[in-house]
Amino acid sequence: MYRKLQQAVLDRIREVLRERYDVSLERIAAEQPPSVSLGEIALPVAFELAKRLRKAPRAIATELAESLQGVEGVSSVEVAGAGYLNVRLDRAAMVKAIAADEHSAVGGPGFRLLEHTSINPNKAAHVGHLRNAILGDTFARMLRPDAYKPGWQIGVQNYIDNTGVQVADVVVALQHLQGKDLQAVHELLLELAARGERVDYYLWDLYARVSQWYDADPAQKEARRAVRLQTLHALEHGEGETAQIADLLATAVLSRHLETMNRLGIEYDFLPRESEILHLHFWERARQIMVQRGVLYQETAGKNAGCWVMRRAGTEAVEEGETDLDAKVIVRSNGTVTYVGKDIAYHLWKFGLLGTDFGYRVFREYPGRTCWISAELGDGEQPHFGHADAIYNFVDSRQNDPQANVREALRGMGYTEAADQYTHVNYAMVALTPRCAEDLGYSLSEEDRAKAYLEVSGRKGFGVKADDLLDRLIAAETAESEKRNPEMSAEECRENGNAIAVGALRYFMLKYTRNTVLAFDFQDALSFEGETGPYVQYAAVRAANILRKAGVAPEEALENLAELPLTGLSGEDEIWSFWLLLSRVTATLEQAIAAAEPAILARYAFQIAQEFSNFYHRNHVVNEADPERKALLLATVAVAQRELTRVLGWLGIAVPLAM
Repeated sequence: MYRKLQQAVLDRIREVLRERYDVSLERIAAEQPPSVSLGEIALPVAFELAKRLRKAPRAIATELAESLQGVEGVSSVEVAGAGYLNVRLDRAAMVKAIAADEHSAVGGPGFRLLEHTSINPNKAAHVGHLRNAILGDTFARMLRPDAYKPGWQIGVQNYIDNTGVQVADVVVALQHLQGKDLQAVHELLLELAARGERVDYYLWDLYARVSQWYDADPAQKEARRAVRLQTLHALEHGEGETAQIADLLATAVLSRHLETMNRLGIEYDFLPRESEILHLHFWERARQIMVQRGVLYQETAGKNAGCWVMRRAGTEAVEEGETDLDAKVIVRSNGTVTYVGKDIAYHLWKFGLLGTDFGYRVFREYPGRTCWISAELGDGEQPHFGHADAIYNFVDSRQNDPQANVREALRGMGYTEAADQYTHVNYAMVALTPRCAEDLGYSLSEEDRAKAYLEVSGRKGFGVKADDLLDRLIAAETAESEKRNPEMSAEECRENGNAIAVGALRYFMLKYTRNTVLAFDFQDALSFEGETGPYVQYAAVRAANILRKAGVAPEEALENLAELPLTGLSGEDEIWSFWLLLSRVTATLEQAIAAAEPAILARYAFQIAQEFSNFYHRNHVVNEADPERKALLLATVAVAQRELTRVLGWLGIAVPLAM
């Protein structure tokens, strides 16, 4: 609602500037004063116009103030200091509009494609993978149409590198360390299922083991590396039993990854696999376009002689006849395509610029949604995801250079609009605090104990598996729910514990800005104090309990407010400040979307929870004697509960039954 009124004020300012001064300003700064006693919107526009109009800022502000007096929702406008415009809103009208859930629309036309998670299908997902998945899923919820906003049409995809070196490593381990053929691998999967063991956990240990095997014997190092390259070649070309084993394992691990993510409420629309990008010849099509448009050329001299290269992002073009020593290699001299080359082809497909498509097959059914997987030949009615107007790639900061080079390739081919709508949403790594590592049973040296965090490494087998983490968090919160709520059934306690545990984990992953290294800690995440998921959830539960104790449904509390004059609001600065905070849902959501930064929304949720705590400690809602003030207090609780539940929903966090 605040965004809606602010926009009305700014639109009126623009209109007056055109009519009175023949000035057009698309961007006008608007601030919120430090105290509501000074108003709700502060405009420094007169300072910006002073030089252009050759007038004192205060004189310009005085003229503009008169023109704002008739804007609906504006109570008064004052000129402050040397030329600030302080706009006071009609408190009663705004409170009633907020209670009625009036707000600006968020959304627009076009199809937005989000790529996140993208875990190599060679072992169990670990805590480091969860930051990517939770960031991406939260952003999808922020964009997706819902009851609050029209949003954008989106597609969520999870890229599966099923022909890469990590999958090759576990195939090497099975074939060469364990001597298994295709039939034996089939039997292994059946045995694991019969024993209730997880294939992704089994491969976790095997992957760490083979990583050490390559270098364990210096005399065999070269031969073992050759085995790895041969295996990788077989996977890329889909050749023989080796490729069949890889496909069997990658598909089994992928199913496990989807189960893990489903526990966090994370779903996907499409699973594009690298095997189809290779076998459907996406790269060959991309190469033709790049060569035709002068982006890709074969180097004839220097260190990259024989390679096909392109100018690296952020570098200047070299003079004709000179060798670009910093060029990005796209095709090696032996004919193999680099990661960036395949990614360029993939992103041409994403924007509908490649002229070909995947086949699609159903891989999983979610409630109300089908998850498709790529295939060489599809079956049934085929969807189509490769027609994005904008894309968002959730890929960690170590991939900044490759992502920049893909964008540079699009721009070089003349697809400037696509390059402009290509957003790399990067983030820093996830680590463990030393305390968390010891909680997990790892033995640490004194040197490690003194560190701020310890890096997770799947190759070294160091880290916490995502499912283990969830199991531990849920068990702890289920036990706590049983202790705090003896009246609840065992099933209700499990549901409650799950909501709190998932909320704690998701909030911990979201509250830090993306480029902050995140050191995970069990005790910090589960704390009911400070900036944590349980603290925010507690505020929503407390709001529901207050309304229940008062015997008033949220809808009734809001309807009752509509009949009141609310004349006392002029003296209720603290309550009015809280309503003003609650009115900023749209503005905060838009800010978080524009910055691709869910932490903005997470911190807003925490701010609401903090202010709600202050509110109910200062006001005895249920025992308030004055009927009109009590109605205002109850409506305040109802709006706080509604907006907090809404924002938590975008963060993928449920409100528990009890805390």
